[in-house]
Amino acid sequence: MAILRIEKVLNNNVLIAEHPSYQEVVLIGKGIGFNRKQGDSIDTNGIEKLFVLKNEKEQENYIKLLPFIDRDIHEVIISAIELIKQRTHSELNEHIHVGLTDHLMFALTRVSQGMQITNPFLVETKALYRREYEIALEVVSLIKEKTGIELPAGEIGFITLHIHSAMTNKNLSEVNQDSQLVSRLVSMVEEQLGITIDKDGIDYMRLVRHLRFAIERVKKGEQVEEPEKLASLLKEEYPICYNLAWKLIKVMQQTLKLKVFDAEAVYLTMHLQRLQAKIK
Repeated sequence: MAILRIEKVLNNNVLIAEHPSYQEVVLIGKGIGFNRKQGDSIDTNGIEKLFVLKNEKEQENYIKLLPFIDRDIHEVIISAIELIKQRTHSELNEHIHVGLTDHLMFALTRVSQGMQITNPFLVETKALYRREYEIALEVVSLIKEKTGIELPAGEIGFITLHIHSAMTNKNLSEVNQDSQLVSRLVSMVEEQLGITIDKDGIDYMRLVRHLRFAIERVKKGEQVEEPEKLASLLKEEYPICYNLAWKLIKVMQQTLKLKVFDAEAVYLTMHLQRLQAKIK
């Protein structure tokens, strides 16, 4: 990294420093502010577990959070983000420092006051972002070990979304929208086919994965090859699944405000038919 000059020590874990490339930056790391003062130099090479906030808006929002956060809780949250970075092996979007710190700060307060937290999209989130969910479980376990506070299952889902958002550089509201859309589509499938899908089973995982990849393709404008003969055959052989596939596509189009290519209906019909045959 670089040798920086400290401009201000905000607390034990946060400094403002002058960076040779980014001008003013916010440095975050456990104990980095301890015994340091303005004008001191800090060699970021020597500090492995250090985060640098370069974005001005993120810096400003992070600094605003500091007066409201208990020092010990702050250190636990820094450890949690270190763990996420370690497990994902990726350059996380800076917003995780503001978004997740803010979220965990209030979640821990609510739980310690006995308030209940519900997450209506936990099942979809778990199926959509399996790897991130596993990391979120570790984060909740770390928090319990350090604070004694056990965050409820719903919180694992919220933390999962923050991790996915930071890994993919997606806005959290967009990630949330995807979970809600998948939840709505799965409900439509169950209702129209008159089935109940086991949320812990492989069929549910496959359906959610299929819908997730379809949504991703739509967002990227990727067109899958359309087997025309197969389309007319499926329409004739499996009219219920074919019509349902188009209903799902219409909901996708309305929600995402993007065109969904006709070929998606073919692959979705095949998936729905297999699902219906297996469950019934």
